[in-house]
Amino acid sequence: MDFTEYLLHKKIDSTTFQKANPVRFQEWEKIFMLMHPDSFTAQKKFLINETRRRYPLSEGL
Repeated sequence: MDFTEYLLHKKIDSTTFQKANPVRFQEWEKIFMLMHPDSFTAQKKFLINETRRRYPLSEGL
């Protein structure tokens, strides 16, 4: 699973997230590649929820 697939699974629009906050996107992508997705989720749980609210995935996808 790559970072874009992970964001899709978490119902986060990766394109909007990357455009709106490229620094955080790149930071998270680097961290994600170094650990298991479950560990990443545990570490960033509250930030993931905030990000999901800011960059929700469109219902049509």
